[in-house]
Parts: sequence; C-alpha cells; structure tokens
Amino acid sequence: MRQTEESKYIQQHLANERTYLAWIRTAIAIIGVGFLATTLHFNTPMNEYLNNTLAMLLSVFSLLLGILTILLATFVYFRNRKTINTQTFHSSFKMIVFMATVIFGILLLFAVYYFYTI
Repeated sequence: MRQTEESKYIQQHLANERTYLAWIRTAIAIIGVGFLATTLHFNTPMNEYLNNTLAMLLSVFSLLLGILTILLATFVYFRNRKTINTQTFHSSFKMIVFMATVIFGILLLFAVYYFYTI
C-alpha cells in the first residue's frame, strides 16, 4: 500500500472534517430556530400584520443564513484541505467575524419580535 500526500496530515484532515460537520450542525440549528419561531407564532391567536411580517422575516432570514453557513463551511473545508496539504494554513478570521455578526443580527430580530409581541 502506497502512502498518499494526505496521509502525512491525517490528524489535521480529521479535525477539518469535524469542524465542517460542526458548521453543518450549526446551520441545521439556525434553520430549525427560524422554523420554530414561525411555527410558534402562527399557532398563537395574534393576527397583526407587523407580527406576521416579523415572524416571516425571522424565518426567511434564518433559512438564508443556514444555507449561507453550509456554503461557506463547504468552501472553507476545501480551502483548509488544500492549505493543510501545502502547509500554508491560515485561520478563518473573516468567516468567524462574519458569522458572529450575522448571529447577532438574528438575536436582534428575535429581540424586536419578542418585545413587540409582548
């Protein structure tokens, strides 16, 4: 059996795969939170236009963010795979800042929705 280039960095590749799967779980959770917010909203007797709009906006935003997270995670996974093999790895500072900012945006939408519906 011949040793491949990637087998030199097995631990790094396995860590890269675990990180990718963690991002996928995060994306699924983000999408789930959006659907949960919408489901809970439309199962209540509230029937105001702004409440409905906020609930739908939150749901759509969560869905789009989940899809974006999956796309970015896949891009970063393949980029990291290449940089591990070429030993030119750099951490994903921009992606972390971007995702933190977007998650903060979702939390703000939840806060607006929550305080408006009280």
